[in-house]
This record gives sequence, C-alpha cells and structure tokens, in this order.
Amino acid sequence: MPKISQKGLAMPESPIRKLMPYAEIAKKSGKTIHYLNIGQPDIETPKVALDAVKNNDLSILSYSPSQGFETYLEKLSAYYKKNQIPLHPDEILVTTGGSEALLFAMGCITDPGDEVIIPEPFYANYNGFATASGVRVRAVESKLENNFALPPIAEFEKLINPNTKAILICNPGNPTGYLYTKDEIEQLADLALKHDIFILADEVYREFAYDGAKHYSIMQVERLAEHAIMIDSVSKRYSMCGARIGCIASKNKELITNAMKFAQARLSPPTFAQIAAEAALDTDDAYFNEVISEYVERRNTLVEGLKSIKDVKVAVPKGAFYCTVELPVEDSEDFAKWLLSEYEVNGETIMVAPAAGFYSTPNTGINQIRIAYVLEKEIILKAIHILKLALQDYPN
Repeated sequence: MPKISQKGLAMPESPIRKLMPYAEIAKKSGKTIHYLNIGQPDIETPKVALDAVKNNDLSILSYSPSQGFETYLEKLSAYYKKNQIPLHPDEILVTTGGSEALLFAMGCITDPGDEVIIPEPFYANYNGFATASGVRVRAVESKLENNFALPPIAEFEKLINPNTKAILICNPGNPTGYLYTKDEIEQLADLALKHDIFILADEVYREFAYDGAKHYSIMQVERLAEHAIMIDSVSKRYSMCGARIGCIASKNKELITNAMKFAQARLSPPTFAQIAAEAALDTDDAYFNEVISEYVERRNTLVEGLKSIKDVKVAVPKGAFYCTVELPVEDSEDFAKWLLSEYEVNGETIMVAPAAGFYSTPNTGINQIRIAYVLEKEIILKAIHILKLALQDYPN
C-alpha cells in the first residue's frame, strides 16, 4: 500500500472540530447541544453584504484577478486608512480567508526547517499552517494569571537563532481574548528590527476591543515597514465566516511580489464572496457599536458566571470573543467528550474546545478549555449552569 507523507501524518487535528463526531452522536440521541467550541457568531451578517449578492446580475461567474478586484482593494485601502493604517491598494492581496493569507506568508518568508516564534496559547491552525510549510513552531508561554499578556521580551530572545524568520501574534488573541497594548507592540517591533526578522500579525478581530481599549496595529509602527506583515479577514468582523475572504498586507514590496506568485498559482479569490465583502465595507458604524455592546454583555455574563464556579479560573478578555478557562479536571479533552457522550441536564449539554490543541508545548493546557461567547446571553447562562453541575458530577 502506498504510504502517506510524514507531513500528512504530522498534521494536527483541530481541537475546535475534532469532537464533532461525538456531537453528531449526541444530536442523534436527542440531546440539544450548545456550541461554545467554535467562533461562529450568531450576529446577523450586514444586510448590505447579502443584498449585493442577491441583487447581482452577473451572467458569467468568471475568474477574478489574482490580487482581488481593484474596486475591493481600493475600498479596503480606504477602510484601513480610516483605522489609521496607511495601506495603498497595491500593498494588499485578497486571499481565500485569513487562512490562505497565513499560508502565503509562511510560503514567502520561510524554508523547510525554519522557525517561527509564537506566544502560546495560540490559534490552533497555526500549528497546521506551520506543519504544511515545513516550519517549526517555537512557543513562548503566556500565563492565565496575567490574562495572557505578552511574555517578557527576554523569553523571545532566548529562542531567536539563525533559523528564526518571524514572530507571529494574534491581536486581539484567539483563544485568549488578550489585546496587546501599544507598548507591547513597540517592544516586539524593537525586537524584530534588532534581529532582522518579520512580525506577522493576525488582526482579524480588530474591531472587537473592549473597556475603552484601542487596537494598535503592527502596521502603525512606521519603522517596521519592511518587517511587518498583516493578516486580515471579513469572517468575524461582519459575521461572514462562510465568505472565505481575507487578505495579506505589507509595505515590503518584495514580500507582496512573491505572495502574488502564490495568488496566481491558486488562480483567484471567489467572485461572489468578494462582491459581498466589498459591500460589507459600507456597513454603518452603528452596526459595530451594537455588536460590541452585545459582546461586552456576553463576556461579562460568562466571566462572572465562571468565577462563581468553585476551582474554575478564567482570564478576562479585552477583545475578540473567546476566553481560556482552567478547570478542576486532569484532562479537559476527556471531560469535553464526556459532556457530549454521557452528560445532559434536561436533555441539554455543551460543547467546548479542549485547550491543549492551542499549545505546541507537549502536556500544556491539558486542564484548560476555550469558550467562544458567540451565543446569546440566555444560552450562556444556561451553559454556565450545565458546566457547574457537570463539574460536580464528573468522575474525574
């Protein structure tokens, strides 16, 4: 029998989706499942985006340009400038989701055997993108005790070697909800310049900053122009996860020129999804005001409820819509499976994401979970109640 590649065998499963078979069995048995495992907002997609597709009169669904539609790139540039991020249209490439943008970036700046440093816990698919690119992840652990703030720069510096090509951050963070301060971004910029490496910043949750805090983009650091690469997406901003439209942006012309080769190799980003994404940029600011208020209420409800459960620890998110939670269990994956396969409260249970998959360091985060507070307040309250009873009943 032909053999599967080592790369294929090494690809990690998604901690967000790997328990879906358990969920499917639970659903078929009649249980109602509240999905706290995945960042799929229940917020409605802006009507202007959906109408742009519904009312379109295309007669041929043709390829779009490899870099994306010119009109979309121009509107994206205007959107970024509105957010104090000075980007020209030719410094942006449209991608099939933020995921493809990350793969393009890895392809442009690393060779097999190179290394990327990432504060952990981090978005689980970074492990997959690194594996697909033949890149080694070197992790710097951030701590729940200080809300997963940026680890000391000295910890990054210990890991930097001739194979180090970049530091990758998610800001605000998935799975932690941590929002990096301007000072922390400036510290990373100084480090990148000192060692002549890239800073890759995944900024797909830019709009979701709470408690009066402001998002500070890596692209706002002028001295980092040749070293900064931004990853973005419409998935979370406009509740358009299924559109699969993102972008890679940089002022480094050589980087964009080479990313374009990857863009040409995959032909083009999807046409209808770009039409929807372009229209979404006309969304009124009132939409975000309402959405942010809703997420703050959900966050407060979740954090307050979790803190009321004995021996549960939770970091308070300042952005995005996730929090990482430490449970009084030995193995959160076993607990998550048990919730689906063996537990219910009045016919209902919850699905959570085991957090070990958000780390690259073995045996780390095994008693933690990630919760996405993307469901309405009443369901969050119900989920907290189920979790509290489950922890009392779990045969740990």
